[in-house]
Amino acid sequence: MQAVILAGGKGTRLKPYTLVLPKPLMPIGDMPVLEVVIRQLEKYGFRKIVMSVGYLAELLEAYFGDGSKWNVEISYSRESEPLGTAGSVGLIEHVEDDFIVMNGDILTSLNYSNLMKYHIKENSMITVAVCEKDVSIDLGVLKSNEKDEIYDYIEKPTFRYQVSTGVYAYNKKALKYIKGKRYLDFPDLIKILINNKEKVKAFRFNGYWLDIGRREDYEKATEEFEKLKTVFLK
Repeated sequence: MQAVILAGGKGTRLKPYTLVLPKPLMPIGDMPVLEVVIRQLEKYGFRKIVMSVGYLAELLEAYFGDGSKWNVEISYSRESEPLGTAGSVGLIEHVEDDFIVMNGDILTSLNYSNLMKYHIKENSMITVAVCEKDVSIDLGVLKSNEKDEIYDYIEKPTFRYQVSTGVYAYNKKALKYIKGKRYLDFPDLIKILINNKEKVKAFRFNGYWLDIGRREDYEKATEEFEKLKTVFLK
């Protein structure tokens, strides 16, 4: 099976760390977060990996090479300019009928093989791995009617949302909606598919997931990786 890893972003929210390292090479424990991802993909049978790179690409290529150290085959797709989280996938020339696309900076216990099986069984154009996340509002939230009469007051409410984990299963037919567009982010691709009445499915996931996008997320990842290492690298 084949996986595409999106590793070309600048990681601006993690500056100054990412001034010298691309975000996927940020260490958690004794290895970069992207090495954790590659070890997981190999365990679940994804032996062909395309790494979409841009910012500080030479450092990623130097570290991971051809992937033989991890028993996988790694090739690289370079962006000469940012194309977005979907547009960069359109640059890749040789993909299998169904393949995984994922961000290179997430820490998760997701079973990628189960995602792929579900995607193929459902005959979906794209399947998004999703999990539920609580979002707390640290303010008092008021509800009022058209006459500005307050009828409810909720102090610091918590809302639960279904969110994307940054891991997707694609059918290669989805690429026809990407190619030819200069810049395209994944949410816009999903809207295009829905408007064209293509099947887009959600794969519900209840395990561990953390997007390492901010400094506090990175600190949390380094702390929890040591505690839960066997969860991520069984």
